[in-house]
Amino acid sequence: MLTNRSVVELLDAFSSPDPTPGGGSASALAGALGASLLAMVAGLPKTRTNSPEERATLDVARRRLLGLRTTLVELVDRDAAAYDLVVSAYKRPKGTDSEKAERKNAIAAALRAATDVPLETMHACAEVLGLGKTIAEHGNLSAASDIGVGLHLAMTGLSGGRLNVDTNLSSLGDEAYKASLREELLLMMVGAGADFQSANRAAGLTKPLESS
Repeated sequence: MLTNRSVVELLDAFSSPDPTPGGGSASALAGALGASLLAMVAGLPKTRTNSPEERATLDVARRRLLGLRTTLVELVDRDAAAYDLVVSAYKRPKGTDSEKAERKNAIAAALRAATDVPLETMHACAEVLGLGKTIAEHGNLSAASDIGVGLHLAMTGLSGGRLNVDTNLSSLGDEAYKASLREELLLMMVGAGADFQSANRAAGLTKPLESS
């Protein structure tokens, strides 16, 4: 399991010449880090107004963020496994017509799985961004920078997942599925982008960075 390794060991795995873990796993990891930071802010003793209602809202958001973190951690390894499955499918024998047919089916199934996994990463990161809006609206603003970093990490996970979905989508043969998925991706990116902007505004993070 990649995620059972130390931080340094995991970074070594990402920087090795091996194709896995790659960008899909990195996207899931970014999303998990973002969810963790936002969950931390949600769990701080003080909230924006310190009202009981606000505390309850943040507690609910924190529980969901921790659940999404678990999902994203699992996706780090699942993405690497999905890529390995594609490589294995392409290595299947193709000497006979039967073998060719089996290989074609195996490749199609592997590519579909390799598309579905980063799509799951996207969905999870989009939900993290939605919850990030709740954290930004009700969380302690002394941790505004932590909120901002969490939001950017989740957005990185979302965008990285999109890159991997697009890469695999081009290899799929089901045109109806591809058209439906492209529409789903567009709607997800628009919605998540709106949540990202709203959360940054709520946390007071809309000012442009000043040059040093």
